[in-house]
Amino acid sequence: ENQTTVIEFIFLGFSNHPDLQGLFFLLFLIIYLVTILGNTLILAAIRVNPVLHTPMYYFLSNLSFLDICYGTTTLPVILVNFFRENKTISYEGCLSQVFFLVTFAGCECVLLAVMAYDRFVAICHPLRYPVLMSKRVCAYLVTGAWLCGLANSLPHTGLIATLTFCGPNQISHFLCDIPLFLKLSCSDTSANEVGLYVSSATIGLIPCLFTAMSYILIISAILKIRSAQGRQKAFSTCASHLTVVVIYYGTINFNYDRPSSGYSLDVDMLASVLFCIVTPMLNPIIYSLRNKEVKNTLKKLFEGFVSSYGSRI
Repeated sequence: ENQTTVIEFIFLGFSNHPDLQGLFFLLFLIIYLVTILGNTLILAAIRVNPVLHTPMYYFLSNLSFLDICYGTTTLPVILVNFFRENKTISYEGCLSQVFFLVTFAGCECVLLAVMAYDRFVAICHPLRYPVLMSKRVCAYLVTGAWLCGLANSLPHTGLIATLTFCGPNQISHFLCDIPLFLKLSCSDTSANEVGLYVSSATIGLIPCLFTAMSYILIISAILKIRSAQGRQKAFSTCASHLTVVVIYYGTINFNYDRPSSGYSLDVDMLASVLFCIVTPMLNPIIYSLRNKEVKNTLKKLFEGFVSSYGSRI
């Protein structure tokens, strides 16, 4: 009866380094701008170049849009908090952040698996590719990825909404996440923990295993190609996606599959920075650096912008 309900939370992230607030702000601002600009350029390049109107780039455009949403969920709040003495967030705002983060994380896991399937069909079944990866099939696959993300997020958000928070209200981080919510709750969290295990086994593990199996079959098919030039061409079509997959699952495992003890606040925040902030920034860079079609299109866009701006001057 003497307990009070928590209506806001206080972020303690970066409190260990008060003298570096300005540097951190500049660093995160650059990351956010690069994330927005890079992924927007990928979307523009795919839209203006008819050569890129293929299933692989259709999935890539969805990944770029997803990365923009990912960064926008966390970075604006982080940037604003650098200028606030009390780095607070409302209970509703924290719950909303968890909802969108979990939705985008689940969607990206499934979408990466869909992109692996696309590369598998292109390399292992090239003659059936136009049928197996038609526009309708691609639309169904992308819609399914977004629905999986929502289906993963809604139960977690609903279960968190039933928890009671009666203090403390300090989050040892710079964002809201499910494990952090469970630590602060003063009610039974067993249902939430079961939900996390189920989510890890379905949205996390199954797409990861599917992606790994797809690339095992892809690499096996590539090794059977007799000419070295043919092997190199086949591998180049999936090298960017494979790099993104390795970085994504590497950072997500580092973020969530570590022992709960023995790590400082700095290590916890570094893990979240790599997973939630750096990965969305790296994806467009990886695809633009390793893909000639995307590079040429971006180059033409830049030249067109420069010539248009120069003519106005």
